[in-house]
Amino acid sequence: MQDRPPLRTVADFPRAGINFIDITPWVQDGQAFRAAIEELAEFARPLGVDLVAGPEARGFLVGAPLAVQLGVGFVPVRKPGHLPYDTIRKDYKLEYGEASLEIHVDAVQPGQRVLVVDDLLATGGTVAATIGLIEHQGGRVVGLGFLVELGFLGGRARMAELPIHSIVQLGE
Repeated sequence: MQDRPPLRTVADFPRAGINFIDITPWVQDGQAFRAAIEELAEFARPLGVDLVAGPEARGFLVGAPLAVQLGVGFVPVRKPGHLPYDTIRKDYKLEYGEASLEIHVDAVQPGQRVLVVDDLLATGGTVAATIGLIEHQGGRVVGLGFLVELGFLGGRARMAELPIHSIVQLGE
């Protein structure tokens, strides 16, 4: 990938002891953001995806432009109560607490090939919950894409059966 601004680390966010990796310097730089989306698209094209799914909220920043680049639909995976239609829900653990995600009951059709993307892979809890929602609807997750991966938290090992592409890997 071309030159890009450095990622920003924010100490003690969202709670004490967590160092949050902030992708907004990349998103604010048009050339860096475009290059990141193009790199993920190169990874995704051979997978033959029908849909891109991204969890709220930073997964939207990655997933929506990637879906446009690939010419496929985008599935928003949201926090409870934020989708207007009937949903299914998955509860999961984060590295710093618990959370839940929802997806529309008709978001993924049986057999559709889905690429799950997010800004960051840490422990893999959010991605595992997203995969569970897609598989519950009969979709097939065929790959995972991330801007950043925190290797020391072991998320990749939880998803070892899937092709994974991370633009930057930190702390392996």
